[in-house]
Amino acid sequence: MTIANRILPHAPADHPSVPVPRVGVLLANLGTPDSTDYWSMRRYLNEFLSDKRVIDYPTWKWQPLLQLIILSKRPFTSGNNYRTIWNEERDESPLMTITRDQVRKLRAAIDSRYGAGNVVVDFCMRYGNPSTRDVLDDMLAQGCERILFLPLYPQYAGATSATANDQFFRALMEVKRQPAARTAPEYFARPSYIEALAASVERVYATLDKRPDVLVASYHGMPKRYHREGDPYHCQCQKTSRLLRERLGWGPDSIDTTFQSVFGTEEWLRPYTVEHVVQLAEAGKKSIAVISPAFSADCIETLEEINGEIREAFEHAGGESFTYVPCLNDDDLHIAALLEVVEENLAGWID
Repeated sequence: MTIANRILPHAPADHPSVPVPRVGVLLANLGTPDSTDYWSMRRYLNEFLSDKRVIDYPTWKWQPLLQLIILSKRPFTSGNNYRTIWNEERDESPLMTITRDQVRKLRAAIDSRYGAGNVVVDFCMRYGNPSTRDVLDDMLAQGCERILFLPLYPQYAGATSATANDQFFRALMEVKRQPAARTAPEYFARPSYIEALAASVERVYATLDKRPDVLVASYHGMPKRYHREGDPYHCQCQKTSRLLRERLGWGPDSIDTTFQSVFGTEEWLRPYTVEHVVQLAEAGKKSIAVISPAFSADCIETLEEINGEIREAFEHAGGESFTYVPCLNDDDLHIAALLEVVEENLAGWID
């Protein structure tokens, strides 16, 4: 990293130079294992599944089950799943590759907007590396006295946005000189985000010989109980689908909202994506497309679960054409939407 230093004009002659004050923008995504081997997967899954925002069962009840049973077996299957999508050239998960590319583009856009080097732009992962604390320390060393923290989740959920914020606040608790800090809110209803989603659908549909019978908007699931306890995620997902449909100019039954990645035995938000696509095939909907509006970047849940397991379930039930619409990733319209979020939330900190 390059650090611009300055000499304080009224400081003693032997006073060390200090970094030039800067503003920071810290993006956060879910996380990724460092590798696909058993121990790397176990460390990652242990951190993820020990998060009370994700699994809120009592520790005495959950941890023995997690440590003795789940983490004895699941790292093997999860490692195999990751290997099917692993970026072998960079030896990292697609989520890491894509997030880095997103930040590179956003950094260039922010440099163009505010001047090169005036805003430090970086990313961290809630679970795994680069950790929130490590990146925060690096940003502070570069002189960031004000930091905007931006979770890369369009819709708010306690198990995504809130736990990312929690980790940022925990990291702040451990530093001697805290910066001024802001957290960016969810952006699911922002017109530029909806426009980016719609453009991605139109781009993929333009390559198809025949329009799919239905577009399935598959969001990451969560226990139904969380919704009853006040989490707004379900409502925000439904609104995202409605806004996308309205922007596309489609009829009321053209987009189905479903939820994937069910874990455990309690009831989660319904309908479940894997069951729904089977029902579509059995009902004669032989051609479908699937989009994942809750994911800012393609990852194990989209590349392996949707484009693998869910595709297979649809085809096994008689489906003939399955089209996956990629996440927004580092698409220019997506970066423009994120830049809007940054500009809005940096107001008053930098011109």
